[in-house]
Amino acid sequence: MSFFSFKGKNIFYETIGEGKPLVFLHGNTSSSKLFKPMLPLYKDFQVILIDFLGYGQSDRLDKFPTELWKDEARQTIALLEHLNISNANLVGTSGGAWVAINAAFLRPDLIATVTADSFHGRTLPDDFDEELLAERSSTMADLEASQFYHWCIGEDWKDVIERDTDSMWRLIISRRELFFDSLQILQAPLLLTAAKKDKAIRPNIEQEYQAIVGEVVHGQFKLFDKPGHPAIESCCEEVAETINQFIYEYS
Repeated sequence: MSFFSFKGKNIFYETIGEGKPLVFLHGNTSSSKLFKPMLPLYKDFQVILIDFLGYGQSDRLDKFPTELWKDEARQTIALLEHLNISNANLVGTSGGAWVAINAAFLRPDLIATVTADSFHGRTLPDDFDEELLAERSSTMADLEASQFYHWCIGEDWKDVIERDTDSMWRLIISRRELFFDSLQILQAPLLLTAAKKDKAIRPNIEQEYQAIVGEVVHGQFKLFDKPGHPAIESCCEEVAETINQFIYEYS
């Protein structure tokens, strides 16, 4: 197993295969294990996986930062610097989508493309707090969800979810910006993907994605018919084909 140090903590990462670097960034209450079943669809890349601090095989945190996605963007850049990679293609899903975009703001010189999958977009919905608490409460009581989180996060998954929920709640109250800067100055080409019917993101996601594409310099989006969250998992083959084509075009 491979680790690198970030602010005195050990972060797990893994590199698989050869080719253009493709970095997968997991979302909240998840880990890099989410991507393992779909890796054969990205066989032409050097795939790089990371468990953000507090998740998976990385060191735990007593408390997640309020601006979690910005901190995880810093972890992502630290990984690229550790591996001496300067042309990374980032694929972030759910919360990892904000991470990927923020990483591109931090070090545009290191990022070739960004794919942001299955996220709310520029802001959190007005009812995000209610949906968050309802979703997290149901997770604790759902056997299938419990088994997934135990597999993906580890034996302490309940504690991790509680810390993550606390972080999200503080973010909502703080009303802080989700991005480091304006999308209008984002240099990296941006691909947005999602399922048309994804109960975990805003219902008007097509309009939101259209608005984002209208703001960035190079942007496109694609929605998929098969429901589920995140699309990169529920529509894995279609999303992989779209990502492959996007990277081939811009990287």
